[in-house]
Amino acid sequence: MGDLGSEPPTTEKSASIFLQIVEHPDGTVTRPFVPLIPVTDGDGPLIPVTDGNRDAVAVRSRDVLLGPFKISLRIYLPELHSSPSEKLPLVLFFHGGGFVLFRPASAPYHFSCEHMARSLSAIVLSLDYRLAPEHRLPAAYDDAVESILWVRSQAAADPSERDPWLAEHADFGRFFIMGSSSGANMAFHSALRVSDLDLQPLQIAGIVLNQPYLGGEERTPSEEASEEDAILPLRANDMLWRLALPLGADRDHEYCNPVSAMAVEKISKMPARCLVKGRRGDPLIDRQRQLLHVMEAAGLRVVGQLEDEGFHAIELLVPSAAEALFTDVSEFFNA
Repeated sequence: MGDLGSEPPTTEKSASIFLQIVEHPDGTVTRPFVPLIPVTDGDGPLIPVTDGNRDAVAVRSRDVLLGPFKISLRIYLPELHSSPSEKLPLVLFFHGGGFVLFRPASAPYHFSCEHMARSLSAIVLSLDYRLAPEHRLPAAYDDAVESILWVRSQAAADPSERDPWLAEHADFGRFFIMGSSSGANMAFHSALRVSDLDLQPLQIAGIVLNQPYLGGEERTPSEEASEEDAILPLRANDMLWRLALPLGADRDHEYCNPVSAMAVEKISKMPARCLVKGRRGDPLIDRQRQLLHVMEAAGLRVVGQLEDEGFHAIELLVPSAAEALFTDVSEFFNA
């Protein structure tokens, strides 16, 4: 991908959406306004679409409630089938936002998931998990596990009892877990948590960690250089971890810094092959390289792609970077 879309937005660090979070003395926060996009559900039949008008493919979406905490999934179904009975891979996706911002309906991630479903020819399940500081970690990790178990229950259910879109179109033998930024942490931790469970007939075929949101008490060189970063300036990074981690925990907690806090034997239990994506201009790139090194040392089947130019969350802002990301993910899925 080279230096495709490598330059960050030309904004002052004060324009970072994370620095628009207002903290209150009682421990609550006021979040900046982000437009929410409604679902695009339709009851009509899926229309076969040829590759010639692939970019025009529509994506339907709907919300499904699940779990004891009233979390939900937004399901994206592309109208990209050669036949209405074609089975599609499933991608369980966890959005970013430092565990504090965004929902699947938030415009940047809604449109990104539509693009993902279209580009990967996959059903995308985007989790509306509980946010910090109202629900500190491990709440988001718990919700991620809950969503995996829900997919397993769908796979094990009689087709007549499944969600209708999954019953008709899902290939439960091609199930992928993917997250971006803090969502990549959720993919990582939830995959490890379910590694000892029997998920049959669900099969985890791969895990994608896109620019995982890692931290630690001792600064890395890329963190030290991020004071003026337009997307994730250092003080925003520190604030997000302060809001997300359990009270009294520091950034060397395993929820934040698995490289130093988790045993290699635990990391080695990752239940499927992994793709780790990063960008050289990301303040977190040093930690992403550390994680890749530990995963390789643990003997995992892991593909590392950390040398492209770019910045944190680039795929949400640069269309060509989104195309490049989904091309790499598609190649990983089909490898």
